[in-house]
Amino acid sequence: MDLTITAVLMFIIALIISAVIIYVITKLFGETEDIKTAFLAAIIGTVIYTIIYFIIGQGLIAAFIAGIVWLIALQKLYTIGWVKSLIIAVVIWIITSIVGWFLPVLTGPV
Repeated sequence: MDLTITAVLMFIIALIISAVIIYVITKLFGETEDIKTAFLAAIIGTVIYTIIYFIIGQGLIAAFIAGIVWLIALQKLYTIGWVKSLIIAVVIWIITSIVGWFLPVLTGPV
């Protein structure tokens, strides 16, 4: 299989996994939005981090700025406050980190 096709497929799989995690976590916190909102949150998060890292570069400052912007996106998508969006984001980060250990979609031989 072509390397580009493989990379795109791996990206799509990672996006779907992220969306499912976001959906489950937000449901656990009582949100009523559907999987489309979670998928949109996953896409927006990816775009935000990509743009910030492109402009600022990798590092703690870029991650902090991108994280704040993603919190704002979560607030708007789910109509929640700062504290709830922060708690949801932290839980999502923890769960995706754990899942990443067991299901390394974007790493390994291509």
